Amino acid sequence: MEIRFDHTTLGQRVLFGTGAAGANIAAALRDLGVSRPLLVGGGHASEVVDQVSAEFAVAGHIGEVVQHVPAERAREANALAQDVGADSVVAIGGGSATGLAKIVARDTGVPVVAVPTTFSGSEATDIWGMTEDERKTTGADLRVLPRVVVYDATLTQGLPTDLAVHSGLNALAHAVDSLWAPRADPINRAMAGEGMRALVPGLRGLRANTSDVRAHEQVLYGTYLSGVALASAGAGMHHKICHVLGGTFNLPHAPTHAVMLPYVAAYNADADRDSDARIAEALGTAHAAAGLWDLARVVGAPASLGEIGFTEDDVDLAAELATAAIPDSNPRSVSRERVASLLRAALWGDDVR
Repeated sequence: MEIRFDHTTLGQRVLFGTGAAGANIAAALRDLGVSRPLLVGGGHASEVVDQVSAEFAVAGHIGEVVQHVPAERAREANALAQDVGADSVVAIGGGSATGLAKIVARDTGVPVVAVPTTFSGSEATDIWGMTEDERKTTGADLRVLPRVVVYDATLTQGLPTDLAVHSGLNALAHAVDSLWAPRADPINRAMAGEGMRALVPGLRGLRANTSDVRAHEQVLYGTYLSGVALASAGAGMHHKICHVLGGTFNLPHAPTHAVMLPYVAAYNADADRDSDARIAEALGTAHAAAGLWDLARVVGAPASLGEIGFTEDDVDLAAELATAAIPDSNPRSVSRERVASLLRAALWGDDVR
């Protein structure tokens, strides 16, 4: 079979070292030639914030961040960055901190150093998102890609177990969704496969012992690979549905991904046997949806959208918005009726096995 594709690898430096966040942030800022960072987040990493503040003339600090990046918060952050003369942004936190930093980078042009404290994977992508008037808008822009990512497993060790595994399942969703995304190709499929092979045992290890530093390192490694795959391939059906559920209905980001993943995999299974087999292989199961369902139960993820605030009254609007957003690359055709049926199954926690 002929192999033909057009792949773009995004340029990004990654500094990975347990216990080395402070030193690596400093090295990143010095090598970028900047000295007045705006700090975003850092509430769960006060020691790292103190280290950065001791060495650099921190221009400002946004300590509180909000999920799904409300537009008003984004405008305030942009204004602050300009008012204090920030020449960079250091985002220390999960996807909400990184997401806010990305909007500042998009609108002011300053570079971002991302320091993840969850497994959101946003740090590895050039995808931004912002919510206004109950609608979440997303896009891709190289200006928002963090120039440097600093991974330190000690920063994720403090996560509550539930948050850690929900966040890790969100990372797994990046790998899965990239397999049928608009720009899927052999390279990002390979990255997604390796990402899944790291994430699955890592997540099981976190559930068994949330302080296991090697499990945290493994999940961080898998998170990065899966994020790179998504950045290359683009967002597919799963992410488009979750963006609607988060932006319009304000469902919590990571648990939403954790709930939806088996249902989208089941929806696409018969139309994309190759991807189904790749996911199943990483899970050690015969079928992807069943393996994802069982993994979610093992690690303690929510079993339904109903548990996290979605209702029957929300289904029709969510289906309408999601159907319009799902890319044509999805292996199985979509309709509002089919998406509504999928959402109802997830609402009630129907078993996909």
